[in-house]
Amino acid sequence: MKTAKIRNITQVLLTLFIASLATSVFAQDTQPPPHWEYEGEDGPEHWGELGEIYALCGTGTAQSPIDITSSTGVGLSDISFDYGESALNIFNNGHTIQVDADASSNSILYNGITYDLVQFHFHHPSEHTVDGVPAAMEIHFVHRDPHSGNLAVVGVLLTEGETDNEAYAAVFDHLPAEMGEPDAMGNTLDLASLVPESTLFTTYNGSLTTPPCSEIVRWLVLDTPISLSSEQIEAFAAIHEMNARPVQPLNGRDLLADNG
Repeated sequence: MKTAKIRNITQVLLTLFIASLATSVFAQDTQPPPHWEYEGEDGPEHWGELGEIYALCGTGTAQSPIDITSSTGVGLSDISFDYGESALNIFNNGHTIQVDADASSNSILYNGITYDLVQFHFHHPSEHTVDGVPAAMEIHFVHRDPHSGNLAVVGVLLTEGETDNEAYAAVFDHLPAEMGEPDAMGNTLDLASLVPESTLFTTYNGSLTTPPCSEIVRWLVLDTPISLSSEQIEAFAAIHEMNARPVQPLNGRDLLADNG
């Protein structure tokens, strides 16, 4: 009788231990990722130290952005844009202003692979530099291969012009100063008008420019910039004064320029 009682107590304690362990693991799995910033103790030079999930930011050898210089001119596959309209779906995610694209209705075709447009967002100043010189801003159109999960990101440099860019007016007239959820506010975008007519580009294999810095990106940086007015640039800078990761070493990667 006493043996059976001890066995029951042991089983109860074991059950409680397993439940406690499972709760602990679940809690770890659901913890939010480490906080990061563009400056200070949580800035880019420390991203790789903030947690194991961000380790690649410090140890990766194919990181982005880079300085675009000394590229090799070759005949590259064209980027075929299949862009139409999308609801504005704009929001401030705390690090940039982002616009989510309507699902499965906008894409690019590159090297025989169709990548669906997921979202686009902005950096001030530009993250990629050309011969060491940054542009005023940069826009990243983020596309995803639904089969592999790999990304193709089209980068467009934004320079300062004399007048507002009307194609981007819906975005810059509704920049949200505070973090929040996507809100189309009844506006739509003609996505095709956001891309320059000339789509010659420079390409390399790289990474996300924000944590976790995953090295899953085919970068397609267009040679032709787009101009915004100083007022449009200043409107963004008033919300995100500096949100650009410094350029990273090329580390022997191919940097190929489309020679048409």
